Amino acid sequence: MNISHFFPEQWSLANYKAMLFEPDSVAQFPAWFGNTLFIAVFNCLISTCFVLMVSYAMSCMRFPARKGLMNFAVILTLFHGFLSMIAIYFILRTVGLTNSHFGMILVYSGSAGLGYLIAKGFFDTLPKALREAAYLEGVSEARVFFTIVLPLSNPIIVYTVISSFLVPWTDFIFAKIILNSGISQDWTVAIGLYNMLNKTLVNSYFAKFCAGGVMVAIPISALFVLMQKFYVEGITGGSVKG
Repeated sequence: MNISHFFPEQWSLANYKAMLFEPDSVAQFPAWFGNTLFIAVFNCLISTCFVLMVSYAMSCMRFPARKGLMNFAVILTLFHGFLSMIAIYFILRTVGLTNSHFGMILVYSGSAGLGYLIAKGFFDTLPKALREAAYLEGVSEARVFFTIVLPLSNPIIVYTVISSFLVPWTDFIFAKIILNSGISQDWTVAIGLYNMLNKTLVNSYFAKFCAGGVMVAIPISALFVLMQKFYVEGITGGSVKG
């Protein structure tokens, strides 16, 4: 892009307005934002449930092969998810879930349970006597989890929610591979903004690209500011025990 100055000569909100209210064939930010928000919210809900349930089982329940499963999960996390992206693509294509937001949700949430270590460390710090007292009263395991453990676990729940929300919100590689139909209305924000940097478009859309980057950062920044206290408590609480 050819420019004659680094800082803008005049300040304007015109590019923000254009991105939000004047979509065209290239910049369809409202559709991208909605797609990304849809995927992120559902992944957040599903992944949070998986992580909390797996963490509770590994921390508070005793069953055969428990330690073996924990060690196997740790070994799997040593291999980055991108190593499996080609296999995942062909599996989704076989079942007709490429170019599908539902397929994206399955990809992001499918292995969420493997990220249980921090939540398990937090559950390890909760008083065991509370659960034992409930068992003596004949309370089921599910009720112990929902009525005793979860109300005491706000920090780790917030940490898990934010972490799960961030994955699809910031991801580009998996989204680019799976949503490859070329229909821009189906793209996520990451793919859409990247497309605006195409060498044939960048001169016309670079300012709009910058405006879109700022707007993408606003929701997650606000979420961090609002939940910072719980987020920090979740990290530090989950680091006490492994």
